[in-house]
Amino acid sequence: MAIPLQRPYLGREELDAVAKVFESRWLGMGAATKEFEDKLRDFLGAPHVIAVNTGTSALHIALDACGIAPGDEVIVPSLTFAASVQVITCCGAQPVFCDVEIDTFNMDPADVERRISPRTRAVMPVHFGGLACDMDRLLHIAKTHNLLVIEDAAHAFGSSYKGRTIGTLGHVTCFSFDPIKNITCGEGGAVVTADDDIAARVIHKRILGIDQDTWSRYRHERSWFYEVVTPGYRYHMSNINAAIGLEQLKRLEAFRARKTAIVKQYDQAFRDLRAVALLRHDLEETFPFFYVLRVLDGRRDELMDYLKQKGVASGVHYIPNHLQPLYADFRVPLPVTEQIYGEMTTLPLFYEMADDDPALVIEAVRSFFGR
Repeated sequence: MAIPLQRPYLGREELDAVAKVFESRWLGMGAATKEFEDKLRDFLGAPHVIAVNTGTSALHIALDACGIAPGDEVIVPSLTFAASVQVITCCGAQPVFCDVEIDTFNMDPADVERRISPRTRAVMPVHFGGLACDMDRLLHIAKTHNLLVIEDAAHAFGSSYKGRTIGTLGHVTCFSFDPIKNITCGEGGAVVTADDDIAARVIHKRILGIDQDTWSRYRHERSWFYEVVTPGYRYHMSNINAAIGLEQLKRLEAFRARKTAIVKQYDQAFRDLRAVALLRHDLEETFPFFYVLRVLDGRRDELMDYLKQKGVASGVHYIPNHLQPLYADFRVPLPVTEQIYGEMTTLPLFYEMADDDPALVIEAVRSFFGR
């Protein structure tokens, strides 16, 4: 494919940083991981940042640390990656699917409120494409009903809401640093919270419930001694992944500027096409993760085939989870989600797009509708 959908940017600096970790021979969680957590904490302005091995692990360990358990319900949009739902069922809890707003694809607060029951323990906002959900309304609903707000911010590292950084709003926020996210660690994630107790539980649970990680133990006299204090997982981030993330953090503003400029080109080019609808953006506060169009005339699949012929990749993000076989028992009608599932098309957006690539994408889309 001449123009891929997404692609990470990695330079010599990342390779050199990984080489230093190799030379140290300390490949697991250690000094680089600690430094990455410190840099994230400074950037986000959050009291606690715990680095883990994936964004999915971040969500799972956050739910576990918050006490989500069998019999509980967690309200989550169906229009999200499967990880958001899998982690709920991994805790033995039940996902309660809610609908989304048609112009943002973010969870609809009014529908969230309708779906609250005596068993509801938490709400999981998913900041689709990097645009923050309506957090004022969601936080008010959560406070009124004594619910936890556990944010899936896999798309939203670097975004903000009314001047507040994503990561400082809900009870817990979870980020992803996989290969195509706003910054990458190769693989990685982070749990962010202001709650001391939740943070302490996550820290223990990410390394098999052991009271001190190996890096900490080896800096003390009894390096061999440890105690297992809680059930846990092997979810920690390695020095290798953290080293990549540290270099990526230095590029964050360059990544944001480039992707924002491409989104502006797309918006300007597609605004007058009557056969499509644009999602609402707030580029002052959003680090755009990807670019999605709604195709209104039932020709979405035809457009995607045409783009492929022109060497332009496209995608569908995402197949709604309530339509997946695994979640048939939780299926409910979600009219907006089901409508936009047949309309959404994701177009190429990544830092390393050549200067003429956005114009080629635009020409391919416009030529399809101009035929």
